[in-house]
Amino acid sequence: MKTVVESALLPTYPPTRVEFVDGDGMWLTDSAGRRYLDFASGIAVVGLGHRHPAPLAAAHAQLDRIWHASNLFASEPAPALAAKLSAKFGGAQVFLCNSGAEANEAALKYARKATGKPGVIALEQSFHGRTTGSLAVTGQPAKREAFEPLLPGPRFAVPNDVASLHAAASDDVGLVLVEPVLGEGGVIPLTPEFLEACAALAQELGALLAFDEVQTGVGRTGSFFAFEQLGVKPQLVTLAKGLANGLPIGALLVADDATGTFVPGDHGSTFGGNPVVCAAAGAVVDTIDDELLANVRTQGARLADGLRSLNGVTEVRGAGLLVGAVLDGPAQPVADAALDAGLVCLTSGPNVLRLAPPLVVGAAEVDSALETLTEVTSR
Repeated sequence: MKTVVESALLPTYPPTRVEFVDGDGMWLTDSAGRRYLDFASGIAVVGLGHRHPAPLAAAHAQLDRIWHASNLFASEPAPALAAKLSAKFGGAQVFLCNSGAEANEAALKYARKATGKPGVIALEQSFHGRTTGSLAVTGQPAKREAFEPLLPGPRFAVPNDVASLHAAASDDVGLVLVEPVLGEGGVIPLTPEFLEACAALAQELGALLAFDEVQTGVGRTGSFFAFEQLGVKPQLVTLAKGLANGLPIGALLVADDATGTFVPGDHGSTFGGNPVVCAAAGAVVDTIDDELLANVRTQGARLADGLRSLNGVTEVRGAGLLVGAVLDGPAQPVADAALDAGLVCLTSGPNVLRLAPPLVVGAAEVDSALETLTEVTSR
């Protein structure tokens, strides 16, 4: 039976089974006082763990100063964050917003104005958001059908299929948009060869190449940007999820050699660049250092190796601490059983168990999660 509070919410999410009231590091606590090991991170969001001292202190300090003044006035945390992201990228200008969908909307608008061409090549099984523009380029028909007609012109290629990519090409394409790892579509990593083909095709068509790093960015794959490991550098990158460790933020990065398209009035966001959120995000960027990234790679490999030995796992794929275990049956019952056993994890599509723990996870916590999953997959 729904509570009064629950019944007041539009039913856009499945019914909840647990109410979390507290978080600390790798752990969540529910309203009954039970603790859970968090291998979901709020869908790859709380990358530094719950209540990490760096973004917590930065947000608290900014709360004591100013919360909001609008983008009609200068506010130090936003340009400071933009400068840090630009340095990580190797030279870029940044638009700040509130979510990954907003960041992808900005990328769609930027590419259309920059190239004068409305067409987009995206990938089947991709996910870029639920606004009408970002949904139009999401390669999952079941999510689009109820809201069509959407933005016209997107074409969808098969991930890692170069022939399919070329078959989607046409002269009106102004944007090639891909996720380095398809997070919602089954945790499917794109190969360097396929990404090289994407870059070459974008150049041939006079299009911009955009990487949606909403889920893979900010250290999740073992480098600050996933593209750093893949040999291809896009002109546009979108970020969100882990950027402020749980506070709402999104960002579009435009490489220095692709800037000059947007002018005042072309785009905006009332809450984009919020001082409190940007202060927290700046602290996150500062905290993701080489030692933490090495931990992501080490523990990601440990997690993937352990998953391969589980009953019913047919394949393990992903990058860093974005890991998908392909099962020989439905994934949701496994995720539900894991939750009952005190482990929070995710699914990705009908038969993929998705694990995205905080980047600060240690070996003991990885082993504990694997023990729980061994138990629930052996029943």
